[in-house]
Amino acid sequence: MSFKRKQAYLKMVQKGIIDMMPLNLAVLPWGILCGSLAIQRGLSELEAILMPALVFAGSVQLVVIELMNNNAPLATILFTAFIISSRHFLYGLALRDKIKNLPMQWRGSLGFLLTDELFALSGDTKALKGKLRLIYAVAAGGSFYLCWLLWNIIGIVAGNYLPDLTSIGLDFAIAVTFIALVVPSITNLAMLITVVVAGVLSVIFKLMAWELGLVLASLIAMYCGYLTVNQQAKLNTVKRSVS
Repeated sequence: MSFKRKQAYLKMVQKGIIDMMPLNLAVLPWGILCGSLAIQRGLSELEAILMPALVFAGSVQLVVIELMNNNAPLATILFTAFIISSRHFLYGLALRDKIKNLPMQWRGSLGFLLTDELFALSGDTKALKGKLRLIYAVAAGGSFYLCWLLWNIIGIVAGNYLPDLTSIGLDFAIAVTFIALVVPSITNLAMLITVVVAGVLSVIFKLMAWELGLVLASLIAMYCGYLTVNQQAKLNTVKRSVS
């Protein structure tokens, strides 16, 4: 490997870590909450560390820990985890054309590290194209993974000495993180309608105590966005034919 190429690789690693740093810090309260909750709900230190290391999904961790604490059946735990993580199928489909021809080591690494945060950084049309951009993505996702483990470990330590951290509102970090990811992506009318419909329906379904309300709100919102795109395309076709 030439010196210039090595420098370029190191520069992309540095850029990936720096670009992900605001999101790494944003999930600090969330990670501490997950780690402390695992300890306070009866998991051992080893089990509490293995959960973020293997599962690597904050919302799933919180829900599964509570279900386990309530002695929920295994089928309920697995189905709930599947529903919560189902959005990752959409992420995979969205990135499929960009990575389908890559070697398994790249696809496996990106698949494991693919979170909401990494997906947000992969929205550019040039993302994941070429080795430099792949290194950037793995560095960004890898730094997020390591920080998530660190925040969980801090939470595990805190869980042994502090009271239940759920009472001080650390779970609000979840909402803040997703707001920070979603707002910059609202660049057109279809996206705006999708976000508004999802937000309104999720609140309504929550008040109605529908267990699958969030999933249903997401599906309806995506369909509304799809209809908006189709309607805009029809209007543009009519305008071109008139002109």
